[in-house]
Amino acid sequence: MDLALLATQALSGLASASSLFVIASGLTIVFGVTRIVNFAHGSFYMLGAYLAVTIVPWLLEFERSPLLFFAGVLASALAVGLFGVVMEVLLLRRIYRVPELFQLLATFGVVLIVQDAVLHLWGPVDIPGPRAPGLRHAVEIFGQRFPAYELFLIAVGPCLLGLLWLLMHRTRFGILIRAATQDREMVGALGVNQAMLFTGTLFLGAFLAGLGGALQIPRLPANSHMDLTIISEAFVVTVIGGMGSVPGAFIAAVIIGLLQAFGILIFPKITLVLVFLLMAVVLVVKPWGLLGRPDPAAGRAVLPEGIIDLKRFGRREILVSAGFVLALLAVPVLGDSYKIKVGIEILVLALAAFSLNFLIGNGGLVSFGHAAYFGIGAYAAGLLVTGPLKLPMEAALVAAPVAAGLAAALFGYFIVRLSGIYLAMLTLAFAQITYAIFFQWVEVTGGDNGIVGVWPSRWAGAREVYFYVVAALAIPAILLLRHIYYAPFGAILRAARDSANRADAIGIDIRRHRWLAFIIAGAAAGLAGGLYAFSKGSIDPTMISIAMSVDFLVMVLLGGIQTVTGPLVGAAAFHSVKDFFMPLTDFWRFFLGLTIIGMVLVFPRGIVGTLEAWRSRRRTEGRP
Repeated sequence: MDLALLATQALSGLASASSLFVIASGLTIVFGVTRIVNFAHGSFYMLGAYLAVTIVPWLLEFERSPLLFFAGVLASALAVGLFGVVMEVLLLRRIYRVPELFQLLATFGVVLIVQDAVLHLWGPVDIPGPRAPGLRHAVEIFGQRFPAYELFLIAVGPCLLGLLWLLMHRTRFGILIRAATQDREMVGALGVNQAMLFTGTLFLGAFLAGLGGALQIPRLPANSHMDLTIISEAFVVTVIGGMGSVPGAFIAAVIIGLLQAFGILIFPKITLVLVFLLMAVVLVVKPWGLLGRPDPAAGRAVLPEGIIDLKRFGRREILVSAGFVLALLAVPVLGDSYKIKVGIEILVLALAAFSLNFLIGNGGLVSFGHAAYFGIGAYAAGLLVTGPLKLPMEAALVAAPVAAGLAAALFGYFIVRLSGIYLAMLTLAFAQITYAIFFQWVEVTGGDNGIVGVWPSRWAGAREVYFYVVAALAIPAILLLRHIYYAPFGAILRAARDSANRADAIGIDIRRHRWLAFIIAGAAAGLAGGLYAFSKGSIDPTMISIAMSVDFLVMVLLGGIQTVTGPLVGAAAFHSVKDFFMPLTDFWRFFLGLTIIGMVLVFPRGIVGTLEAWRSRRRTEGRP
């Protein structure tokens, strides 16, 4: 490997690092102040790119000068900043008092809306941007030609870091941002207008994301997949550097940029794994990131975002639940083939969502990567049926929860050592490592083409029969998980969730119980994945993607994390709404996003949680 190649790879890595820092710095500032895991940050980045490929060429028609090019870039970033203000004022300001997970859900609704708005305004075709005037040439370095614009990007990162340092240390707004990052409640107690602080922070974060997107147009065409592509990398930078630490984000971006640049030369088969593997290692060794600090609110007694009052079903609840089950079981008799298909998917997704809420609602363990176990179960079943062993469906459905449970045991051993947002981010890291393995191990998994021919056994080949196979496995699995809620093991998980210090003081081995909870939830999700694979007949890496994990999280939150049956209702509602809008329009994501945001605003405790609150209020008001 010669010196010229090393130099150009290093410079290319630094250019990517600088671009990544511009985006991640906004994300880390927003999280530090508001504690919102803003999924819409990637949408801001995408909007910056699309606005830039629209505004910059229009300005360059007057004169092809660097001044007009960068004026267009800044104008695009400012427009995105204003969009961030609109989102904060119209949406986030109304839900700051609801559980943080619902704020995440609301930002995911914004992601869906922006995706379809972009497709409607700019179309599905990639749009290349103009090259920067004055920076169109290449510079010779050790005999290799390197783009001048890439050298310019390398300088952008340190310059932005310096400007942000001046903002944070020499302005009142920056000092308030630093103070809120350290202790948001104390800043409010001192009389600071938190509404204005949050609005200003969202503007700054959205501006930086839009700036990052606008600066990419000479390098990358604007496309409708930019948001989800960049948000995972921005999360990694933010977590490795330390949530809320701008210098940490800069250091993390440089490390990741160089790792990606040289990783493709040294480890070409695992390039997608390297970044998330680094994130996992950092979180295990240094849980708060390189320059992060423990959350000052972590040790305070707060209302748990989960099941608080666990009530056993009364006669009415039992009758209603039995009625729903009977109605579902009647679908193959009364419905057509399409309704049977939807019924199978609802049963499978209900089991996956219920297993996720076993962690979140019962144990207080937020997972951003639950699709990993769902996908591992699906791949285990598919590979056993289509691979050299050619096992029947029955054996594959036994192997699916076992494989997912083993993976959950491995990942959970490290995950349960953390807490809060860092635990959630480590689940995301392991999920992305799993995704990368299945995506890049083409010889075994088929890569992005996946595996086809995953069909049920001959006796279960009819869709009506397979529906009852799914029901016979999914419903008992849900009932078993529900039983664990009421068992001593479930009570121990809730005790550890509500007060880990007290649980530890009375001799409870918190880590061991949480580890077992991960294994149980992972095995249940793996069974759901195996059932899903046979219903579809094929498997592909999207079953392990961030989008699938977010779908599970949406189902849980829509139903209500403070209820036992909420995830079941959430899974049915989410899939039904998605299934209703998809055939009606190509822009179904827009309406689905509006529906999610509407549900967050109307049902801040989820559908079942809000209905139970209304019912409890009516009982209270009816008393003399």
